[in-house]
Amino acid sequence: MTKGLLILCHEGDYIMTNTAKLFTTLSEARERLNAIIEHSFDGIFITDAKANVVRVNHAYEMITGLKKKEVLGKNMAKLVQDKLISESGSLQVIETKRPVTLQQRFRSGKEALVTSSPIFDKDGKFIMVVTNVRDLTEIYNLKAVVQEKTEAMNRLALELEHLQTATEMPEIIAKDETTLAAMLLANRVAAMDTTVILLGETGVGKEVIARYIFQHSHRAKNSFIKVNCGAIPENLIESELFGYESGAFTGANKNGKVGLFELANNGTLFLDEIGELPKDMQVKLLRALQEQEIMRVGGTKPVKINVRIIAATNRNLEEMVKDGTFREDLYYRLTVFPIVIPPLRMRKKDIIPLALFFLKKLNQKYQLKKFFTDTSIRLLQSYDWPGNIRELKNIVERAIIISPEEAINPEDLHIHSSSKPIVIIKEQKSDLHSFDATPKTEITFPVNLKSIVEKLEANYIDKAYESFGNVRDAAKNLGLTPSTFVRKRKQSQTHDSERM
Repeated sequence: MTKGLLILCHEGDYIMTNTAKLFTTLSEARERLNAIIEHSFDGIFITDAKANVVRVNHAYEMITGLKKKEVLGKNMAKLVQDKLISESGSLQVIETKRPVTLQQRFRSGKEALVTSSPIFDKDGKFIMVVTNVRDLTEIYNLKAVVQEKTEAMNRLALELEHLQTATEMPEIIAKDETTLAAMLLANRVAAMDTTVILLGETGVGKEVIARYIFQHSHRAKNSFIKVNCGAIPENLIESELFGYESGAFTGANKNGKVGLFELANNGTLFLDEIGELPKDMQVKLLRALQEQEIMRVGGTKPVKINVRIIAATNRNLEEMVKDGTFREDLYYRLTVFPIVIPPLRMRKKDIIPLALFFLKKLNQKYQLKKFFTDTSIRLLQSYDWPGNIRELKNIVERAIIISPEEAINPEDLHIHSSSKPIVIIKEQKSDLHSFDATPKTEITFPVNLKSIVEKLEANYIDKAYESFGNVRDAAKNLGLTPSTFVRKRKQSQTHDSERM
C-alpha cells in the first residue's frame, strides 16, 4: 500500500498514518484537526449521513449569526422548517450524493454562499456532508470595489469620447469693438461660478468663448464636457445627462453608466443648443441646477454634484417662453449672465484676421505657402458670411485645396450669396497689371499721365457698377467709400460728356 496521509472522520473517530509522523498520537491529531477547523476563514458546517448537525466552527457563527447551541444535534430539515436557514445544501447532497453550491439566507438577514460536499469512507460508503460557508458581504464589497473601478474606467473613456481638451487654449481673434465687448464680459465672469448663457447665431464661436471662460476659471484643472442637446435622441438624453443604474432598462450596461453631469463634477458642463432640450427634460435640468444633485435612471438615491453650467443657443429663448416651448423658471435660471456673440457680418474688423489665422494654420498643417491676393481680401471683407466663422473657415480650407498656385484668387473662394450672386471681377493681365516700364512702341512726349490714369480709373468704376448693380457693393470691391465712388463716377461721366 502506498504510504501517505490519511484522515478518516466518522462519528468523532480519527485515524492517522503518516511516514513523516506529523502527529504522534491520535489525541494530538484530533487537537490539531480541531485547531484547523476553528481557525478556518470560511465557516465549516458538518452533518452526518442523516442530516444531523455534528460540527460547526467559530467562523460559521460569525458569518451566519447562529450559535452552536442553536444548531448542534439538530436535523437540517428542522432548521429549514424553523426558518433559521432558507434552504439546506446538506439535504440536497444526501439526496443526490453530489456537491451542491447555493446562496443561503439566515434568520439574521445575512447571506452566504455555501458549498456542500459528500464524504465517503474507504469502502465508498456515504458517511457525512461537509459544507463551506463564505460571507457574501465580502463578495459584495469586492463587487462594489470592482464597480467603482469600472466606473472610473468608464469616466476616463467618456472624457476621451467627449474630447477632453482642457490643456489647450482656444484661439481668440478679437479686433472688432463688438467682439472685444463680449470678451470683456467673458473675462469678468470667468472667475465666478455664475451660470452663463451664450447667445448668437450658429457658427459665431460660442464654444470657443465657453472654453475661454472655463480655462480662466478656478475649475480649469478639471473637466470641460460639451453636450449638444440637439444631437442626442430624446429617449436617450436623460440617461446621457444623468447616467443610469445596472438593469435600468433593456440593453443597459450591466455595470450601469456614469452620466455627463457626474463626469463634469468639479468642472464645467457646456450645454450647447439648450433651446432644443425637450420640455420634460427641462424640469429635470432645473432641479439639477437648483439642488446641485441628480438622480440616475433606475436609481433611488440622489447623487450630489458640483458643476458650473455654461449654456448656449441660437434660438430666441424669450420668444420660446412666450409660446410655451421653454420653461420660464429654467429661462431665468440660465440667463443669470447672458453674453451676446455678434455675427461675423457685424464684426467686419475680425474677418480678415480670422481668414489669415485659418490660412496660417492650414499652411502649417500642410506645409504650404499660400496667400490671398488683394482682390480676394476685398471679396472676403465684403461678403456677409451667413454661416459666420464656421463658413469662413470652411471656405479658406477649400480655397487652399482648389487653388493651383500659391496665390489664392477670388475664383478659388467660391463665395456665393443667398440673396444675389457675387460677381467676381477676374484679375486681367492688362491695364495697370500689364504695364511695361519699357514701352514696345515709341512714345511721343509730352504725355498727359493724369488723363490716362483717370480713364483707367473710370473704366474700373464702370465695370464694378455693371457687375454689382449698386453703389455700396461696387464701392466695397474697389476699396472705396460709397461717397467717394459716387464722386469719382460723376467726375468720369462729366469728363466723358465734355469730350463728346
